[in-house]
Amino acid sequence: MTLINQLREKDEFVGFYLLKELDVKQTNATPPKDYFDIVLCDSSGQLPAKYWDVSAADKETFFPMGLVKVHGVVQLYRERLQIRIMRIRKSTPEDGVSVTDFIRSAPIRPVDLIYAIKQAMDSIADPEIKAIVSFCAAKVEEKLMHYPAAKTHHHAYFAGLAYHIARMLEIGDFICRQRPFLNPDFIKAGIILHDIAKPEEMIAQLGIVSEYSLEGKLIGHISMASNWITEAAIRCGIDLDSDRVLGLQHLVLSHHNLGEWGSPVQPQTAEAVALHYIDSLDAKLQMVEDALDTTPDTETWTPMIRGLENKAIYRLSI
Repeated sequence: MTLINQLREKDEFVGFYLLKELDVKQTNATPPKDYFDIVLCDSSGQLPAKYWDVSAADKETFFPMGLVKVHGVVQLYRERLQIRIMRIRKSTPEDGVSVTDFIRSAPIRPVDLIYAIKQAMDSIADPEIKAIVSFCAAKVEEKLMHYPAAKTHHHAYFAGLAYHIARMLEIGDFICRQRPFLNPDFIKAGIILHDIAKPEEMIAQLGIVSEYSLEGKLIGHISMASNWITEAAIRCGIDLDSDRVLGLQHLVLSHHNLGEWGSPVQPQTAEAVALHYIDSLDAKLQMVEDALDTTPDTETWTPMIRGLENKAIYRLSI
């Protein structure tokens, strides 16, 4: 079976893939015709696909997160690879394939990622900061084992959120040793808390986000996490006006940096500035790594990366 990242323009192929996304849309023809707008994926990556002339039976047969056998051809559309599906059917038990075979996951075991995060929490010296972080993390402890960090942009796979936090903690540890004026307790706390409400913002299965929750749509993970900090302080008997509570809330509320990126305030403490750039560095480098990993070795350029202002990355051959 041909892996997604091995497909090239004009390739005709047959294989099993996961329907990561599936929407029914209509053509501009008169009269309009239904078609499937699909994202096919496997453990190596994903590609958009189109299946034309969809029947009423097709709309009752195919759904997101289903395994399918596809006969398709790879085309170039607006300088990006896209699959035209010629035939498609649901997988059967006789095919001997499992959905877990087609899921991308973090390169480190989830149990090891959670252990690293708990070690960081245990190393927080300030008891009030540690209590607040522990309270918030406990809300999503089970989901942290498998949730992605985002729907599409970065770490969008099984245990992606825990991997993102663990890698940020490594960067934060280095930054604190290089810049001793930073408070390491706030840096560790901010890293763990900045996306801690993502599992409540998104609805995900096996690391794939199907949609955003009602709370995610109406409140969002940034505001939710700030509310959790307030709740934790009340439960732990910590003064809501203390610099610890305000500092942690500011870290969460400002980590996206700009209002158009979701932050109601900009970073105005040293640790908040550091957190924003630690988050951005890890997320953007992961976008580059994922794009390189899922682009065939024969291609010198990756597809355009939305999170990098739609720039493609050139693969140096040295």
